[in-house]
Amino acid sequence: MTATTILIVDDEAAIREMIRVGLELAGYECLEASNAQDAHGIIVDQRPDLVLLDWMMPVTSGLELLRRLRRDQLTRDQLVIMLTAKDDEDNRVQGLDVGADDYITKPFSSRELMARIKAILRRSTSREEEETIEVGGLKLDPSSHRVFVDTQPLEMGPTEFRLLKFFMTHQERAYSRGQLLDQVWGSNVYVEERTVDVHIRRLRKALQTDGRDCGLLIQTVRGTGYRFSTTGVRA
Repeated sequence: MTATTILIVDDEAAIREMIRVGLELAGYECLEASNAQDAHGIIVDQRPDLVLLDWMMPVTSGLELLRRLRRDQLTRDQLVIMLTAKDDEDNRVQGLDVGADDYITKPFSSRELMARIKAILRRSTSREEEETIEVGGLKLDPSSHRVFVDTQPLEMGPTEFRLLKFFMTHQERAYSRGQLLDQVWGSNVYVEERTVDVHIRRLRKALQTDGRDCGLLIQTVRGTGYRFSTTGVRA
C-alpha cells in the first residue's frame, strides 16, 4: 500500500523540520516547500494527498496559493489544512471561505495536528460506491463525485459535495449546525459551528446556474439551522 504523502509549506525551515519529523514517525511520506511558487509546482506534478499550508509567507501568501488551487480544475479538490498564527475568528472564517478544509492556529501540539490530519484523510477516503441521487433536476453521482443541474455539470469542493449528499439523502428535516458538523465533518473534527455557515454559503453559490437556482433548496431554519426541501421551491 502506498504511503500517504503530505506536503509541508512554510518559509521557516525549523517549523518544516519539526512537522516533518512527527509525520514521518507516524508513517507519512513528506514533501517540503518554502514558498508558494515551489509548492504549486509540487502539487501539480506530484499530487500530494494533503497540504499543510502556512498563511504568512513572503511574496505570495498561503491564502493566495489556496485561492489559486481552488480556481484551477486540476487542483480544486486538493485537501488543504491552513497553518497560521492568525487566531481571531474573522481570519479563521476567511481561510475557510477561500476553501481550506481545516484551520490550525500556531502554536499547535503534534497530537492536535495528527488528529486533524487523520480526520481530514478519513473523510476523503470514506466515500462509498452508491447509486446516483436525483431531486428534481439536481443529480449527484457519488461514484464519479459529480453534480449536475439537468445536464449542466456543477463545480464544488469536497466539503460542499459531502454536505449536499447529506442534504439530498436527508430531505425535509431541519438540522442544527452541530448536527451537520457531526454528520458531515465527523465528531472527531475540531471546527467551529460557524464553519457550517461558510460552507452553506459556498454550496448555495455552487448550485446557481444561468437557468436555475438550486441553492434555494437549502433553506435556513431560524433558530435551528438548515433544511433541504423542495417545498415552496419552483422546479
